[in-house]
Amino acid sequence: MLLEVDTLRRTFGGMHAVEDLSLRLAEGSIGCLLGPSGCGKTTALRCIAGLETVDAGEIRAGGKLLSRPGRLVPPEDRGIGMVFQDYALFPHLDVARNIGFGLHRLDAGARRRRVAELLTLVGLDAYAQRFPHELSGGQQQRVALARALGPRPQLVLLDEPFSNLDVELRERLSQQVRAILTRLGTTALMVTHDQHEAFALADVVGVMRQGKLEQWSSPVDVYHRPATRFVADFVGAGVFVSGQVVGPGAVRTEMGVVQGSSATGLVTGHRVNLLLRPEDVVFDAASLLTARVADRSFRGADDLYTLVLPSGLRLLSLARSQAQLPVGSTVGIRIDPRHVVAYPAHA
Repeated sequence: MLLEVDTLRRTFGGMHAVEDLSLRLAEGSIGCLLGPSGCGKTTALRCIAGLETVDAGEIRAGGKLLSRPGRLVPPEDRGIGMVFQDYALFPHLDVARNIGFGLHRLDAGARRRRVAELLTLVGLDAYAQRFPHELSGGQQQRVALARALGPRPQLVLLDEPFSNLDVELRERLSQQVRAILTRLGTTALMVTHDQHEAFALADVVGVMRQGKLEQWSSPVDVYHRPATRFVADFVGAGVFVSGQVVGPGAVRTEMGVVQGSSATGLVTGHRVNLLLRPEDVVFDAASLLTARVADRSFRGADDLYTLVLPSGLRLLSLARSQAQLPVGSTVGIRIDPRHVVAYPAHA
């Protein structure tokens, strides 16, 4: 493992900003800490960067101890690159000199060659003499990434790197950044509140809440097999439906028995709250189960429907937008989840 964080705790004024955080990130992998504002993800990143001390626990990178109570390796000696939320480019330096700023240990010739390599890597060869104010937000972001990669760090940290960009540019750049990091085999850890960014960029995602890590797993597992109800609620859209466990992977609800792959921790007879994602609710004209279309939200290739059952229960359903169902119409539906995800009713 390249990055190892063990039972990390950071306290401010008696409040635990980060509490008992443990994670492992393999060499060449891209990780992401995901969560709402104030959950502790940026504080954790700053501790890993050496910008914050730790009150308990240890941080190691490449087997080297970086932080523990009473010990703090300075940020510049950690072999870690950092891309800040506001990019932190020097306004009085052009692109080439911004990228070369951290390469002072190289001689002039080696520095010029390395800057040229990085300009090509991020696709900014033609912008070497431009100043930050002459660049778009996406170009500034790539300059900041190139500068972080310049000294060939063992780990790159990215703090909300796309938050200042519009949605379309955010998606495109997240793919470009992933391609660059993957091509170099660079280990990286990002923090964000945007699940789409996390899923697009990361190999492993950690969901944080109130300073604690609730799940550290692949994006697929975080979405389809959320470890806690908070993770299920925070990641993706969905509705919780009351039900009772009647067998392995089977929950009886007012819509009938919902059957999927067996879920762990479900005890027959227990009352649960069953998570239904929009893709779990399928339109089926032959079904006896019907619902009224209460709302339709156009999302390009897909429409997100809000459906109301005769009991008043609301569900969400995702369908291709070519055949739009009119609001107010009655449609047949069936429940077809890939996985049964349920939590104790008292959770």
